[in-house]
Amino acid sequence: MKRWNGWGDDKIQYPLPDFAGDYLESIIGVGAKRADATLEEVLKSVPESRIANHSLITSKPEERLRHSCGQSLTDWISLRSGRIPSFPDGVSYPRSDEEIREVIDLAYRQKWILIPFGGGTSVVRHINPARCEIPVVTIDLSNLSQLQNLDETSYLATFQAGVRGPDVEKQLSKFGYTLGHFPQSFEYSTLGGWIATRSSGQQSYYYGRIEDLFKGGHIESPKGPLELRAFPASAAGPDLRQLFLGSEGRLGIITQAIVAIHPFPEYERFYGSFFHEWDHGLSAVQEIAQHKSNLSMLRLSDPQEAETTLILSGNRNTFRWADFGLKSLGFRQGRSLLILGITGTRDKVMQSRKLVFKIIRKYGGFNTGTFIGKAWEKSRFLTPYLRNSLWESGYALDTLETALPWEKVQSAKESIITTMIDAANNLNERILVFGHLSHIYRTGASIYITFIFRRCVDPDENLYLWQKIKLAASQAIINSGGTISHQHGIGRDHAPYLEHEKGQLGLDLMENMGKFFDPQGLMNPGVLFD
Repeated sequence: MKRWNGWGDDKIQYPLPDFAGDYLESIIGVGAKRADATLEEVLKSVPESRIANHSLITSKPEERLRHSCGQSLTDWISLRSGRIPSFPDGVSYPRSDEEIREVIDLAYRQKWILIPFGGGTSVVRHINPARCEIPVVTIDLSNLSQLQNLDETSYLATFQAGVRGPDVEKQLSKFGYTLGHFPQSFEYSTLGGWIATRSSGQQSYYYGRIEDLFKGGHIESPKGPLELRAFPASAAGPDLRQLFLGSEGRLGIITQAIVAIHPFPEYERFYGSFFHEWDHGLSAVQEIAQHKSNLSMLRLSDPQEAETTLILSGNRNTFRWADFGLKSLGFRQGRSLLILGITGTRDKVMQSRKLVFKIIRKYGGFNTGTFIGKAWEKSRFLTPYLRNSLWESGYALDTLETALPWEKVQSAKESIITTMIDAANNLNERILVFGHLSHIYRTGASIYITFIFRRCVDPDENLYLWQKIKLAASQAIINSGGTISHQHGIGRDHAPYLEHEKGQLGLDLMENMGKFFDPQGLMNPGVLFD
């Protein structure tokens, strides 16, 4: 069963090794281990619903609690402390486009706010109901999860938008196909959510981002239904799909999606390589990205991340032997780690591997074979469970990301990390900050930053510390010329920074689109624009 106050299945545990706790204590200090609020205690805080009974809407307290928050750190602080700002008044689980239309029409008659809900994995508060005087209803799309059509001639598949990642792959694999979209939230996030937030999968270098895969679909909006037809290409005016990619529920609800699929790859391997310094790895990755190859993933971890992730997920002996072996080869404290995936036919994979390894050697890199790559592949959807273990050990973890042209990548990463450390130091706190290049493009790269700080006993102090660090990091991203979000979307957390990227005229345009599709402003207000 999905955890109500943390990440993932409550039967899955990812224990923090004892020596990992010692490592964190030595860097940032001892964290507080205040007991979390229980489910029973939090359920008592759920207020009476403000809506009348309806056959398509449940007002059960636990359903409302489970749809009150996502997976941002502020959500965790709220859930774990039992201080949840607000709850939806009801939750709807429609089973068809017609039932979604019925709920939208009902909300417009009754003046209810509607919040679309996919897998609840948002880390920037897309799905949180705001405190307001009118009722809020969350529309959970989990019942809309079927493959509706498979066009093997055109390599197109039509799914209902509430389908989760594993079910997408399970239904396609029966016919020998894959979508190839694997965000870290893959096990719980949904196809509709990926589209609504412009998601990027871990192997997007080969399969494409969600905007490359989304070819058409069906939208239910307050203004009426909209059919987005799938063409291989069109010059018939602006591409309306772009209105709904990243729309975050403001314009309507994506109920069906037509996506481009791929035959299941004949051959795929993941490899690990070390570089003596981050700069060497950065130069290698940039050169690799600007050569045509069958790479599906390039992920370059800085020295701090390479060390920390090995400590948090491994055991003491594995770490010691790995550290000893690398040092004996001349790879000391400043070493960085590259994990790369190569996907396609066997011949093309072999050709790409030869080219990539040649570039890696050019910059002094050492290929370790598939051992590290296999370990990463095995645990790539398991590592988010470390958030649960870290929290219970007295530490809070959060992430943020951006993307920039190659000429700005290095300076931006240094600025973001330095700014975050300074923000914590100003509050007499130490934080552990590390990063990697998570997605690579010919013109630039995405920087993904993780930071860990010790918990305080008072939840408000945790929230205050997070706010100061997040504010500093966001400003550093803007000052460096980066996008405020590469793959997490905008939600409520990033909305204040959107003008820097879109300009006032761009914001006005988006707001006018919202007014057209949603004249009363009842669709997920508070995200993207006021």
